[in-house]
Amino acid sequence: MPRFATRSLTLRRSVAVLLVLLAAVLWLRPVTDRTAPMLVASRALAPGVDLSASDVRVVRAPPEVVPLAAFTEPAAIAGRVLAGAAGEGEPITEARLVGPSAVGPGFAAVPVRLSDPSVAELVRPGSRVDIVSTDKRGGEAVVLARDATVVTVRRDDQVNGGRRGSLLLIALARDSAARVASSSLERPVTVTLR
Repeated sequence: MPRFATRSLTLRRSVAVLLVLLAAVLWLRPVTDRTAPMLVASRALAPGVDLSASDVRVVRAPPEVVPLAAFTEPAAIAGRVLAGAAGEGEPITEARLVGPSAVGPGFAAVPVRLSDPSVAELVRPGSRVDIVSTDKRGGEAVVLARDATVVTVRRDDQVNGGRRGSLLLIALARDSAARVASSSLERPVTVTLR
């Protein structure tokens, strides 16, 4: 056999042995998980729901698709209120829950129980409303706040077996929030849709 052919065969065998060794090392090396956990809705959820661990599940996804504010542990959302509807499989983030991130800077979330619970059936999260009451003497209508955003609607709260009606959580500028909150404690309040 010519000397060139022998060298070529030896080189091929050496390369083959190196490739087999490399394949063995790669096969035996532990695989690093290139995913990150995040909580998603385990089923379709209505706005205003008090979340529990059964409402969510942990999934793993590539880190580049996991939102920065995504929750990773079911215990972290227990008892929190969902600000808007969530479809099955949607990530649960801080912005999806009632709290400062749901209303934005310079705003406050004000709970308002409407004098006519049927009006709440017309309102959805994201609806723009004016908040209306009567003056302190009970006569003329007074607009307490204009162009407010409904954050969530909690339908027909039950307390001690009695119905109290629906509760709206409304995002208002901080200067209007205290006025609306105190007025809703003193006299009936309703909303007009924009």
